[in-house]
Amino acid sequence: MTYLGGHAQYIDASTTRLGAGEAVRDVAKMYELYGHGLGVRILDEIIDYVYGRGIAVVREYAKHANIPVINMACCTYHPTQGLADLMTLHDEFGPKKRKKYVIMWAYSRGFRGRCSVQEDALIASRFGYDVVLAHPEGFEIDEKIVAASSENAEASGGTFTVSNDLKAALEGADAIFPRNWASKSLLDVGASRFGKERESELHEKCRHWSLTEQALELASRRAIVMHVLPVLRGEEAGDAVMDGSHSRIYPQADNGLYTKMAVLALTMAGKKRRSR
Repeated sequence: MTYLGGHAQYIDASTTRLGAGEAVRDVAKMYELYGHGLGVRILDEIIDYVYGRGIAVVREYAKHANIPVINMACCTYHPTQGLADLMTLHDEFGPKKRKKYVIMWAYSRGFRGRCSVQEDALIASRFGYDVVLAHPEGFEIDEKIVAASSENAEASGGTFTVSNDLKAALEGADAIFPRNWASKSLLDVGASRFGKERESELHEKCRHWSLTEQALELASRRAIVMHVLPVLRGEEAGDAVMDGSHSRIYPQADNGLYTKMAVLALTMAGKKRRSR
């Protein structure tokens, strides 16, 4: 926002009265008066990992605020990250079709939501890539996202497949995104009900789901490795992979700056300050 000549204010939800009697509709209308756009980020611990809670809040803000509302990540989607990832793929491969993009579940002692992996499944399948979603059993993503990604692939000339076999999924991959996300069981009921220790046990059973140098050898010789950062080094992927010649994590992060600027410019340009 600063690069574009504007000003951004960061408001931590803990400094508001949300959750203590203040309604989202009132907060949305108040910020409508104070600014020309509103970004909302709500996911993981703040919603107890319960799938669906985050996107519901973003949509409620959008319903009541008469200014652009940008989803900066929720339980379901991460639109601005998806644009940065698509730009990274385009920078590397240009308009070429049928490049194999593997979005893989990766081991971690901690865990996060699905938003980034679901976003990439949706956007890459829309632009003609052969998208493979690889994960252990029990870590399925939203069925509606799978269906939409399959429809996108059919329309764009690409493919979308789901695999529980990591080695088979990585064979000949042109781009790989190793990312941890919580199990379907936890996301269905929340961390407080399912139990973080119980979730950790599921992850420990899948420690071999990691992007190591050996695993990377299964991919194309010119394969690129991507990540939305922060990457959990030594868990999701090894240092040698993330710091090696295949890694594109820093150009990808740089692309995030420009794609987010584009979103702000496209949604907020021309908005005039309210006068009395």
